Amino acid sequence: MNHKIDLSIPRVVIASGNLGKVSEFRKLLSELPVMIIPQPDDIQIEETGRSFVENARVKALTAAKITGQFSLADDSGLSVESLGGAPGIFSSRYANTDSERINKLLYELTPFKNRKAFFSAALCFVSPENRILFEVEGKCEGRITEFPRGNDGFGYDPIFEVKNTGLTFAEMGIERKKSFSHRGLAFQKLMPKLKKYFASIN
Repeated sequence: MNHKIDLSIPRVVIASGNLGKVSEFRKLLSELPVMIIPQPDDIQIEETGRSFVENARVKALTAAKITGQFSLADDSGLSVESLGGAPGIFSSRYANTDSERINKLLYELTPFKNRKAFFSAALCFVSPENRILFEVEGKCEGRITEFPRGNDGFGYDPIFEVKNTGLTFAEMGIERKKSFSHRGLAFQKLMPKLKKYFASIN
């Protein structure tokens, strides 16, 4: 199937099937002179990388190749020191639901005193010619709590306490979380590069 579209305003495909993520990226990229579009429904991208950076790269390159548009992909997850970096790139596949993932992680951490952990997010931005333009990574350090706290957020947010704040991501609220979060930090690195790039081609 041919997904190529020729329009004058640059289009950026978000290489994700998650519409919540597409909506979040649309807000984060709102200052750019581009149109944000979700990846076509019939694209299924297998995450074959062995790191967050590699997975983001695989997703962005595949989406750009199929659509002939700019593409942006992220890959992110939680790494726990006492579990040898697990769940890592398997964070979303650690169990079937958020609550099951949280319960599994807390159970596996039971024997350990060291509860240090960090969230990582890798972003990859690819040109319509399928060339990697920018890659950045953001990291947020913290610890795993003994039990879930807070009602905001998703995933592992209720059990990840951000270093030096005393709060989990789920206790922070979206605006405050943005200034600490791994994805927010990665976007802070990416946005100046994107603004400069799109200013230069317009």
